[in-house]
Amino acid sequence: MATKRTMTLNLTDAEMSVVEDFSARKDMSKTAVLRQALRLYQLLEARVEKGDKLYVENEATKDKAEIMMV
Repeated sequence: MATKRTMTLNLTDAEMSVVEDFSARKDMSKTAVLRQALRLYQLLEARVEKGDKLYVENEATKDKAEIMMV
């Protein structure tokens, strides 16, 4: 298992509410939620760096919108 390190993270009330909401809805710890978010961001960033584009699509209307990574 990889060595784990501790980090202090300062979040706004709104940001903490999002983490707490995901944690409760997914029955995951807040740490697990943030780790999953980091892995997702890493995956998306890798795809964009390869030249892929990211889209979301409304299933009902088929409207698409591109997600821009910064």
